Amino acid sequence: MSGDDDERNAGKVAPLRKTVPCPECGRPSARDHYPFCSDRCRSLDLARWLNGSYAIPVADDESKADGDDET
Repeated sequence: MSGDDDERNAGKVAPLRKTVPCPECGRPSARDHYPFCSDRCRSLDLARWLNGSYAIPVADDESKADGDDET
């Protein structure tokens, strides 16, 4: 390729990831903070994980389904 081809193709670089809405605020995601839009939104999500806000709900009768009952 010649130098002219490099200059024409320099502006046509495809992004590595598709921009998606930020899970916290809905703004477009940023490459440095993917899938979040900023460090603030990324930190908020991490804080929720560390505080235990993200949890899988457990049914009350689940202990009986494992065969733990004494019959």
